[in-house]
Amino acid sequence: MNTSNDLSFSAPSSGAMNRQSVLFLCAASLVCIGFVVVFSASLDIAESLANNPLYFVKRQGTFIILGLMVSFIVYQVPMDLWQKNGVLLFLVSFLLLVIVLIPFIGHSVNGSRRWIPLGVTNFQPSEIVKVFMLIYLAGYIVRKKVEMETLWSAFLKPMGVLLSIIILLLMEPDFGSVVVLVLAYLSMLFLGGVKVSRFFALVGVCVVALGLLAFSQPYRVARLKSFLEPWEHQFSSGYQLTQSLIAFGRGEYFGVGLGNGVQKLFYLPEAHTDFVFAVLAEELGLVGNLLVVGLFLCLFITGLMIGRNAEKVGRFFSAQLVYGLSVLMAVQALFNLGVNMGLLPTKGLTLPLMSYGGSSMLVSFFVLAIIARVERETREIEAQMVPLKKPKKTPKKSEKNTVKKTPIKTPDSKASSAKSEKQAKHKVVVA
Repeated sequence: MNTSNDLSFSAPSSGAMNRQSVLFLCAASLVCIGFVVVFSASLDIAESLANNPLYFVKRQGTFIILGLMVSFIVYQVPMDLWQKNGVLLFLVSFLLLVIVLIPFIGHSVNGSRRWIPLGVTNFQPSEIVKVFMLIYLAGYIVRKKVEMETLWSAFLKPMGVLLSIIILLLMEPDFGSVVVLVLAYLSMLFLGGVKVSRFFALVGVCVVALGLLAFSQPYRVARLKSFLEPWEHQFSSGYQLTQSLIAFGRGEYFGVGLGNGVQKLFYLPEAHTDFVFAVLAEELGLVGNLLVVGLFLCLFITGLMIGRNAEKVGRFFSAQLVYGLSVLMAVQALFNLGVNMGLLPTKGLTLPLMSYGGSSMLVSFFVLAIIARVERETREIEAQMVPLKKPKKTPKKSEKNTVKKTPIKTPDSKASSAKSEKQAKHKVVVA
């Protein structure tokens, strides 16, 4: 890059470096805490199911290593490449959700067909589909921003595309992923500056539709009843929630000690997956819970800051995508924490970066790599935009004393000096 003599360019700002460092530290802390809690929560169930107490721990460690490899690869991909292939990613998402519904391919657990067997593990397409759809939607919002503000057809078109994915998710069924995906898209619209009237009209439609879906299936109604009155259904539909609440009660402020919890001993179902936060509450208490909540909050705010800075330098696709991905991870974490604490009905959503599971872990690393890539590209643009001012040369003290002030002669000054000379000559002649 060529620069002029009067202008040089700065290195990335320390603030930008700090954002990426905070992103890494928060994610690494959550992964480490999650690994320790999964280790504690899975020992007995692993001994029972696989005759090896370290079965789930070893697999979780493998998933983390694979996640690091995936994040390294994704970090090298320019954001323009994701933007250009948004339609292709939508088609891949649609195909994956169709494949998982095929009876002899999709694997069913607890009445939900959400997994594709891959030999040593199962792959959950809905996890990566949420990310692919946000990439497509971010590209559409950037391409059609003007039309979306003037034409209802352009504004509603992405909802039609999203509806096709929602229908396939509901056929699994996976209502939790539907809610998370819709909320992430709405946040992208809001942060993208769409008209307030259209935004709230769409929000109203989504709220009504999700409300109708929540009461459309008997098992969802049963979950709502157990959520409202868990102790009346503590031996049926409310069993999981009541056991989770007992874990929170036993933990109090500082917990019973790491590894000393009893709810994980076949009392609390899915202790190492969906309810890992309850195990953390029992063993590390309120202090451990607040630490995890603080880390997720810091991760979310850092993501929004990265998106905002990308928007400032004109990277609108990157900004929209980071907004959506940050909300996606934050909402999924919020729902999981809410379910564990009895604040939300059971949804079957894992806790990002902490719960046991290959699909969730790999996709979480995938998301973080994209956010880090956006921060990197933003820093590179900022480095080209911020000039460094060269210090002014100040003359030395000795130079100041030797410099003589020479008056600048202007046409007016020349005329006045000539006139004064004439007057002087005239005085001499008179004398």
